[in-house]
Amino acid sequence: MSSTETVTEERNRGEDREADIVSDEEELPVDEIFHILQNERRRMVLEYLQETDGSVRMRDVAEQVAAWENETTVQELTSDQRQRVYIPLYQSHLPKLDKAGIIDYQQNRGVVERRPLARQLDYYLNADSNTNSAAATGKDRGTDWDDYYIGAAGAGAVLLLGAIFELPLLSIITGIGLSALILLMFTTLTIGQYVR
Repeated sequence: MSSTETVTEERNRGEDREADIVSDEEELPVDEIFHILQNERRRMVLEYLQETDGSVRMRDVAEQVAAWENETTVQELTSDQRQRVYIPLYQSHLPKLDKAGIIDYQQNRGVVERRPLARQLDYYLNADSNTNSAAATGKDRGTDWDDYYIGAAGAGAVLLLGAIFELPLLSIITGIGLSALILLMFTTLTIGQYVR
C-alpha cells in the first residue's frame, strides 16, 4: 500500500468519525422519541444504561431488564425469564436503538454503549420518577399552595361562624368588613402564589 493510499484511508476514517460526532449532536424529532419510548423494554434498557459508564455486556442489560419485568433479582431469574427478554432485545429493540443513534450496539461482540444522543431521552425517562419523588417529599409546588388555600378557607369559616354566633371579638366586624377580610386573605394567597 502506498503512502498516498494510507493518507487517503486515514482521511476517510477521520471523516467517518466526524460524521458520527455530527450525528450524535443532532436532535431527534419528538415523534421519533415517543416511538422509541413507547416500548417498555426499550425504556428499561435506556434506564439501565443511564447508570453505566462505557460499554456493558448485552447479557447484563437483558438480565436486568428481565429482573425488572419479573419483579425479582438477577440471581433469582429462571432461564425462561432470561430467554423471553434476551431474544427480543437481541433481534429487535437494541438494533432499533442503534439505528436511531441512541446506543452503539455491537451485536457480534454482544456489547452495548450509550451514545450522547441518548441524553435527549433522559427527560422523558426521568419525568415519572421526578414526579413521584416530588410527591413523596412534599416539594411539589401545588401541594404547598393547596394547604394554604385550605387553611384560608378554614380561617374564613371560623370568622364567618364567629360573626354569626356573635363571639366577642368577631361581633364588632360588620358583614362587609368580614367579606373584605376573607377576600383579602384569598387575594394575598393568589398574589403570593404567582409572585413566588
